[in-house]
Amino acid sequence: MSRGVDVLIIGAGIVGAACADALSREGMRVTVLESATAGSGATAAGMGHIVVMDDSEAQFALTRYSSELWRELVPEMPMEAEYERRGTLWVATNEVEMAAVHQKAEYYRQRGVSVEILNQDDVRKAEPNLRDDLVGGLLVPDDAVLYAPVAAAWLLHRAEARGAIVHYGATVLKLSPDGVHVAGGEIISADYIICVTGASATALFPNLRLRPRKGHLAITDRYPGFLRHQIVELGYLTSAHGHANESVAFNVQPRATGQILIGSSRQYGEEGSQIDTPILSRMLARAIEYMPRLGSLSIIRAWTGFRAATDDKLPLVGRAPGFSNVLLATGHEGLGITTSTGTAALLTDFILGRKPAIPLDPYLPSRATEPAHA
Repeated sequence: MSRGVDVLIIGAGIVGAACADALSREGMRVTVLESATAGSGATAAGMGHIVVMDDSEAQFALTRYSSELWRELVPEMPMEAEYERRGTLWVATNEVEMAAVHQKAEYYRQRGVSVEILNQDDVRKAEPNLRDDLVGGLLVPDDAVLYAPVAAAWLLHRAEARGAIVHYGATVLKLSPDGVHVAGGEIISADYIICVTGASATALFPNLRLRPRKGHLAITDRYPGFLRHQIVELGYLTSAHGHANESVAFNVQPRATGQILIGSSRQYGEEGSQIDTPILSRMLARAIEYMPRLGSLSIIRAWTGFRAATDDKLPLVGRAPGFSNVLLATGHEGLGITTSTGTAALLTDFILGRKPAIPLDPYLPSRATEPAHA
């Protein structure tokens, strides 16, 4: 058995990297185990949207807190992370959706988030390539985008500079009272173990109510100036937070390269990483419905990834049921990049016995654990 450490983190995606950064900043001895490379899983497959969301009070609290923590990191962040304050533009197709814009605006304003309601002409001026008949929208100007794989690698490098150790190519087989069993026979002990393995967390915790939700993304060639904001349809909220086996929604993001990232799709019950041509076609058709000129652009690549989804659309953050020193940080679904910083701060406060900035209770894994079978 190897010598123990203060905290052992399983997984070097954006959440694991943020945990390593936050804990090492407190002077803790941190070791990270990663089976592949930093940010190579759901982190690399995602859009990189830093967004405040309002599907529930708990979701709002974590996304807002996390967004604020991201902004604090910006002065130190490398340019290659491509953090840009682009804002999110939620667009409305009819008066019913425009009423939702006003409700969303009021919710944000009451909680101190800056927003701007746009009318039809405002939307045309903000994004000339959108279709002409959109009735309005809501601009959340402080939302941002970034290139998450670079951000994850940067957070890990910061942790390593403080003494953290990162082992790549390390496959975790199981957990036991002795510690973490790694392929090759090594057992690593730690005061605390944090499992940050996304949708594959059920391999170590089979009683978790956690499902992989497949998504597709596509990216265009470079078209500088074509898109200015992250744009999302109001119907995205129904799509992203519903329980249908398949759904698509209009969601586009400008990249610093001048490329346009196009989403989004969601599928339950799909395990293979191959492109599902029918749903990719539906996703692209939905995007062109909102932004017709997208149809004339060249798409150079499409790919898939798997989000870790919970029943209530909130992540699992905190002590793993049945373990005294094992913590979970998974189930973030499409908000893992946004909420990585907040998740890391919550777990750091938990380990150090400090009062967190927001309550941890809504995210505790005990709410999403099936009873063990006899």
